[in-house]
Amino acid sequence: MLVQAVKSKIVSHISYIIASQNEAAVIDPRRDCRVYLETAAEWDAKIKYIFETHRNEDYVVGSQELSQLTQAVVFHGQGLPWAYGKIINDNQEVSLGLLKIRAISTPGHSPDSTSYAVVDTEAKDRVVMVFTGDTIFVGDVGRTDFLGPKMTPAMAGKMYDSIMTRLMPLGEDVIVCPSHGSGSVCGGKIGQREITTLGIEKTTNPILNLSKEEFVARKKAERHQTPPYFKQMEKYNLNGPPILGDFPIHHALKASEFAKIAENACIIDTRSPAAFGSAHIKGSYSLPQKRLSNIGWVVDYKQSILLVGENLESLHFAIRSLFRIGYDKIAGYLTGGIEAWYKAGFPISEVCQVSVQKLKKMIESEENILILDVRRENEWIEGRIKGSKRIYLGLLEKKTDELPRDVPIVVVCKTGNRSSLGTSILLRARFERVYNCLGGIEAWNKSGFPLEK
Repeated sequence: MLVQAVKSKIVSHISYIIASQNEAAVIDPRRDCRVYLETAAEWDAKIKYIFETHRNEDYVVGSQELSQLTQAVVFHGQGLPWAYGKIINDNQEVSLGLLKIRAISTPGHSPDSTSYAVVDTEAKDRVVMVFTGDTIFVGDVGRTDFLGPKMTPAMAGKMYDSIMTRLMPLGEDVIVCPSHGSGSVCGGKIGQREITTLGIEKTTNPILNLSKEEFVARKKAERHQTPPYFKQMEKYNLNGPPILGDFPIHHALKASEFAKIAENACIIDTRSPAAFGSAHIKGSYSLPQKRLSNIGWVVDYKQSILLVGENLESLHFAIRSLFRIGYDKIAGYLTGGIEAWYKAGFPISEVCQVSVQKLKKMIESEENILILDVRRENEWIEGRIKGSKRIYLGLLEKKTDELPRDVPIVVVCKTGNRSSLGTSILLRARFERVYNCLGGIEAWNKSGFPLEK
């Protein structure tokens, strides 16, 4: 048996390819799917099956793309009106070399959620591994709020039953392969490890040590945000996304060419917050590489996108990452970067950057400022700077009228990446005195400065 995980950083997505005796299957493939073909070729295996654990909300699944290249059969769980592939029934088994892949209906995260147990026929039909999708993560479980608050208790109850009556009885030594790692918005506090066992989760995962009533209450109390781009992902993944065959060609644009297109496009600057602050093109969104998925809050799928990056490697990463969440209308990138822009005589804009030490002095001097915290509610509850105001980053563009224009605004997040997007949103809304706090709450805390709860 051969197994390999394939991680996509943009939404902490983990897909898998598994093979036995020259037959392979892929679980939850990403859209740029040639990596599975390359791995299968190395293993001298043919990809016969594609298994989806659920209709994913945060990225474009590559099942149709991969199926077109391999003629592999796509399997979905029960519960949704799929426009492609086949339904796999609960407890149905598919042979894969010396293995059997058994579908286990595990609703909760979504109605169609299905886990896939790997049965080893050479080990007396023992289950050795299970692909759990968004049901069990390392140290966490999946969200149950996607059908709305009224359905959250029912879905949480289903998830509890799925875990306790369908997955845990498989055995404590069974390896768990989840579909997301740390940083995914499909969980709350996913651990740093990306592989675990049912036994480890049974003893260390705090949510799995609750009664059913406590479990449901915990899930009801969670406060997650749902980016608007999820609706597009759900539509793509139910009906099938556009088949592109490969990455579209993206053009290197001279500054003059870039400027002409920019009038009717959205500019995404993927450089670091410090670089964006010192010089950027007016009207750009600051979306550092680690936070590129936040584009889903501010850019419509109908808009053309122009990119500004540090170098070709970072631009390549950005293009792949945006492609994976369905942003295909990339008109090109600025060749030569921001230096080429200002050398061509085009104007630049700036954002003042402040360290946590400078912010502390501004507060102590009783300077009239507003500290705007753009983190999630659970982060805010754990600790914030006294006197700060919170508006979640994803909602900021629609709530700028709640902010004063007659005082400087210092934008704060955990490390300075999300707050850089926050400052760019305020600049686009014509706020003039805007500051980004580099290092954010993490640096504030490490400097020994107080937080209130």
